[in-house]
Amino acid sequence: MVTMVSTVGKVTEALRERVPPLSSIPLPRTVDERWLDARWPVRELAPPPAGSGLKPVLGDDGPPLVGHVPEMMRFGIEFGLRRYEMYGPVSFMGGFGRRIVALSGPEATQIALVNKDKAFSQEGWRFFIENFFERGLMLLDFGEHHLHRRIMQQAFTRPRLSGYVDQMGPTLREGVTSWSGRSRPRLYWALKQLTLDVATRVFMDMRGPDDAARINRAFIAAVRAGSAIVRYPVPGGRWAAGLHGRKVLERYFAENLPAKRKGDGDDLFSALCHATTEDGDRFTDTDIVNHMIFLMMAAHDTSTITSSAMVYFLAKFPEWQERARAESLALGDTVPGIEALEGLETLDLVMKEALRLVAPVPSMARKTVKDTEVLGHYLPAGSLIGVSPTVNHFSPGCWTDPMRFDPERFAEPRREDRSHRFAWMPFGGGAHKCIGLHFGSLEVKALLHEMLRAYRWSVPAGYTARWDYTALPVPADGLPVQLDPR
Repeated sequence: MVTMVSTVGKVTEALRERVPPLSSIPLPRTVDERWLDARWPVRELAPPPAGSGLKPVLGDDGPPLVGHVPEMMRFGIEFGLRRYEMYGPVSFMGGFGRRIVALSGPEATQIALVNKDKAFSQEGWRFFIENFFERGLMLLDFGEHHLHRRIMQQAFTRPRLSGYVDQMGPTLREGVTSWSGRSRPRLYWALKQLTLDVATRVFMDMRGPDDAARINRAFIAAVRAGSAIVRYPVPGGRWAAGLHGRKVLERYFAENLPAKRKGDGDDLFSALCHATTEDGDRFTDTDIVNHMIFLMMAAHDTSTITSSAMVYFLAKFPEWQERARAESLALGDTVPGIEALEGLETLDLVMKEALRLVAPVPSMARKTVKDTEVLGHYLPAGSLIGVSPTVNHFSPGCWTDPMRFDPERFAEPRREDRSHRFAWMPFGGGAHKCIGLHFGSLEVKALLHEMLRAYRWSVPAGYTARWDYTALPVPADGLPVQLDPR
């Protein structure tokens, strides 16, 4: 039975690499335009309290049952921008059998993420992913979140980061070198496997390829399950696969935890087992299992997406590829440490622009725990909220020619990201800003550095990547590139 399940998993994985999801199947542009332009009855989310002077949140439910989920998955950024044009920074839409309030633009997102009146809870994430990433750091609130973050920060100190960089360097160099002879790979999948190799090496000190493949499938199933329209464990469905993936991950970490407690390893798993605050606070075994599952997902998928976007834009704009390559070659043949990676200024600019154009986490969920207001609009307690960087990253009020790839916008003296505190927010903001942002940035720069040393890559002149937003943004065709040894 185990062999059959494993075989089915491998076949499914192979199909996913070759066949785009239904939401990304190419259609005539006229069909897509009619789909995007469809209009539904405008309604109020809830009547504001009498005498409050607040305005109702307006929106529409979209088609019955599915709401606007198919459009979100298919059109991503374009869908978000059109909703903003229609309704402004505060609106609602139907999706997943619920009404979801969308907060867009720098001012609205700042209110939710800074959360001065403690009205916005992380409970919004629980609706989507609690079954698969139970009690991960992103799902915790207020005092409990603060405590767990303080403990976890011990695993992300600069000495720890420096050690992680030293560990990941050889793995990345070996992985990138292994692509030699593959002249036209679907690079997203190669990058995904490589970032998993890094995660399993640096986070868990796991070296067995069979275990790594099994864990990879479990992570993929858990991540994709959060966007399932049918949110019930129907056999063969995405929700059921995610629940199975969660069990696989729980068993793996629970079985390996005692050895990590006893040892003194320098991987993240060991670091969490031994992390202690000045007050003596530590994680329980259950905490460690939950946090490892969440951190593996967060680090693995966001690094894959960011490196894929950078590879794509460097292929489209070879002048930037050559500029970045010159800086990497200047470092010589030694695997770079943390200071050398931080000095790769061109890669830093390209990464920031790629994060602007393709935010790895396109929506951040919240839930109101009490009645509140955003920009004069009434939000009742219990409202499911989606905070999106989409509009912020493409706002003409913050960015010059925002649809254009232009890494110089992040360089001095322009620094367009300073036009508003929340103009650029790929890592979120406020108390829940990504704790691993520095680790992720170093990993992506180290990966691209190795690619620049080993290869030149390109895409056809008329090629444009199509991003599938079924869960997190993924190139629907796997990002085929021409990869040539340098």
